[in-house]
Amino acid sequence: MTKKLLAFLFALILATTTAARADLAEDMQAQIDALQRQLNAVKAQLDQIKAQQAAKPAPTPTPPGKPVLIKNGTEGTFLIGGEAIQIYGNFDVSYDDTTKGLAKYYPFSGGGPVGNYGWMPGVSTNLSYIGVRGDHALGPRSGFLYQLETEVDISNEPGTPASNSNNGAIVKGALVSRNSFIGFDTSLGAFKIGKSDAPYKNATARMNPFSGEIGDYAVIMGNTGGDNRVEFGTRFDHAIWYESPNWGGVTFNGFVSPGQNRAYDSSNIAAGEVDCAGGNSPGSGALPPLCNDGAFATAYSTDLQYLNGNKNLYLTGAYELHKKVNRTSDLADLDPNDVVDEDAWKGGIQYIPVPGTTFSGIYESFHRYVPAYLSYQNERQRNGFWFALTQNLSARDNINFGWAKALATPGDPGQHNTPAAANPANMANLYTIAFKHAIDRHVSWYFDWAETLNQAAAHYDLGAGGRAITTDCHDASTLAAFDPTANGGAGGVTGAGPHCYAGGQLRGFSGGIDLRF
Repeated sequence: MTKKLLAFLFALILATTTAARADLAEDMQAQIDALQRQLNAVKAQLDQIKAQQAAKPAPTPTPPGKPVLIKNGTEGTFLIGGEAIQIYGNFDVSYDDTTKGLAKYYPFSGGGPVGNYGWMPGVSTNLSYIGVRGDHALGPRSGFLYQLETEVDISNEPGTPASNSNNGAIVKGALVSRNSFIGFDTSLGAFKIGKSDAPYKNATARMNPFSGEIGDYAVIMGNTGGDNRVEFGTRFDHAIWYESPNWGGVTFNGFVSPGQNRAYDSSNIAAGEVDCAGGNSPGSGALPPLCNDGAFATAYSTDLQYLNGNKNLYLTGAYELHKKVNRTSDLADLDPNDVVDEDAWKGGIQYIPVPGTTFSGIYESFHRYVPAYLSYQNERQRNGFWFALTQNLSARDNINFGWAKALATPGDPGQHNTPAAANPANMANLYTIAFKHAIDRHVSWYFDWAETLNQAAAHYDLGAGGRAITTDCHDASTLAAFDPTANGGAGGVTGAGPHCYAGGQLRGFSGGIDLRF
């Protein structure tokens, strides 16, 4: 009886356990099925989102922020994409009235100048430009530098220079027509490549209070022959240069412009350029189609400067060398021995004895190394000097005086009214006075009076050095040019100009307004 009872209880427990396990299994399976359905729903939603994203176009990148003016920094400096970029410029326009001061008749030429050689009014753009410069930091003590600068023709039409005294192919109003470069700034100094005014020019630029005016010292300083081209105060293309750090007030600059000329006598246009070195086109003035009116090969320029701690004393010395300068067009037989080196050196001092009074002085010497038998026509070798005084009259007004003198040369190739001869009377004096008033920090106006008084064989002008209008020795004679239709189709030169008359007593005044930023 007892055994039967135990067997019954065991069977009952087993049946109960089996039924419970079956119910538990069914519940677990139901939970798993429910979870799987939820996962499938989530997966379907994810697939749908992916499909929608794939159908959308690629997102447009967020544009950079607008340029921000750095109000507490240099004026004209903007922060663009984390880089500081400076916009700068100079706009200068003047009204001029000048005269060539020529005589009506010259016995040597048997006639007189053609056209109006007396007073003539004009509106001129003067050394106007706009530029952008900046640097990109490459490390704590180095950076990548750049500058892009363009001449701005405000009162005259941009284009190539074309007058009866100078023709060229360079478009001065084109983009980056002025000092433009890239380079590196390091603790050892700056290394740059591009085009720029040479150290010889920059060394004494601060001593020229008449820059861009009719009485600019470039009428005589840096100007070997009195032409509109200022040979030793100019900008060079395709150049490499070095600018030193400031060593206790002392700085040094070294500059080289390779000739890039396949001709041994510099008579070709330099590779990569559009004009002869020196500023003329081949054949300008009805000359042979060569670069033989002052073209040169490699140019070297250097200067040493010192500015004391009080900034009231500035000293400088500069030297520049032009290799193989071709001036064979000065001779009727195009003598190949008239292809020689030319160089120049100068020393300058600027002193401020009391605030508001500035004295400047420069002595300069040019040399052209021609053979002795060609010295009779060497007008490119001489000495000269410059003195200037700037006196402040108030916080906004100053008056400026300047005097430059070109001493005599060993010879002269002759002009229309003078013969080729040794020891010519070709000294000249430039006198300038200018009053300037600052309307505010950026805008000013000025009035300038200047005169260039030439000896009988000299032909220095007014306005050389960066003006749209210069007043020089040339009259209005028809420009000589080759005409293929002349002489019954055989070709020939037509016109007799330009005629340069030496000995002019040039005078003029100029009133202008200037904006600098």
